[in-house]
Amino acid sequence: MIEPVNVALGLAALSAVLSVIATYLAVSDRDLLRALIFSALQSTAYAIIFLVLMAPDIVLVYVPVAVGIYPAVVLALIKRVGRFEGGEGGE
Repeated sequence: MIEPVNVALGLAALSAVLSVIATYLAVSDRDLLRALIFSALQSTAYAIIFLVLMAPDIVLVYVPVAVGIYPAVVLALIKRVGRFEGGEGGE
């Protein structure tokens, strides 16, 4: 029988791998909107890790800031400077 501790550690490990992949994709993508989505995915994976590690107070602060406020501010900046990195222009 699978113990709940092993399930929790497996979920944390899967979230850690997902966060590394999302971080790499966010850094390497030239489309700033897609990079923002990957960054939000990475933040969600971190929130799952914090929840598995029994830190609900950190999750309650991290989720609204990292998944809500930060992407909203960066999305407003992307609208002003253009969607693509490197001078290719806007839409």
